[in-house]
Amino acid sequence: MLYPSIDSLLQKVSSKYLLVNLAAKRAKEMEETEHYQIKENEYKSAKNIGKALEEIKQGLIHVKED
Repeated sequence: MLYPSIDSLLQKVSSKYLLVNLAAKRAKEMEETEHYQIKENEYKSAKNIGKALEEIKQGLIHVKED
């Protein structure tokens, strides 16, 4: 089972494609800077892509729409 669920993530982001791009960019940023918005021991995911999705679900990552 995927955590967080796709349904809960799509309530925060308008499309699956935007969600994928946002999560990928955030995961890459985490890898490069080692900056996390949640305490590391509070993440359920071990990989950065999962951590990025958790941050999106919690509303810590916002999309700037034009």
